[in-house]
Amino acid sequence: MGGRNDRNDRDGRRDRKDGPAAGGTGADGPGADTTGGEVRQELTVDLVLAPDRSVPVPALLRYRAADPYAVHITFHLGQDSPVTWVFARDLLVEGIFRACGHGDVRIWPTRAAGRSLMCLALSSPAGDALIEAPTGAFASWLERSLQLVPAGREQESLDLDQALAALLAGH
Repeated sequence: MGGRNDRNDRDGRRDRKDGPAAGGTGADGPGADTTGGEVRQELTVDLVLAPDRSVPVPALLRYRAADPYAVHITFHLGQDSPVTWVFARDLLVEGIFRACGHGDVRIWPTRAAGRSLMCLALSSPAGDALIEAPTGAFASWLERSLQLVPAGREQESLDLDQALAALLAGH
C-alpha cells in the first residue's frame, strides 16, 4: 500500500505520501483530539488480505482547517515508514452513505457481522489495499471536521495571501 506524490488529479482529490504520525484507538475516546485548527482521530483499521483474513493496522485520521478540502489518513505498517493518503473530505463524507470515487481512491459503506463498516480501496503504483474501518469512528471524526469548517465554507479557511507569499518566496 502506498500513496502517490501527486497533488491533484482531475476530480479534485489529492493523494500523496507524506510524513509520520501516531496510531491508536477508537471513536471519540482516548484517540480523539480537536485542538486549534485540527481534528485528529486515532483508530485501528483492518487491512484485508483475503476474504477471510485481515490484519489490524493503527491509523490516524487528520483534518486541518488550513487545508480545508483535504483529509489525511496515515497508516502505520510495522517497521515500515507510515503511509499517508490525502484526498477530498467530500469523498469521505459521501462514502459513508454510498459508493463513490474512482481510480486511486474508492469508498463504500457495508455491513459485516452486524457492524457498519467503511471500505476504502486504495491503489497506487506501489500496490493496492483494501481497508475496512468502523463507520462510527469516521462519522464522528467527520462531524467534528464539519464543525471546525462547515461544508461549503472551506474557502473561508484558506489564507491565499500567505500561500501566494510562500509560493513567491520559493517555499
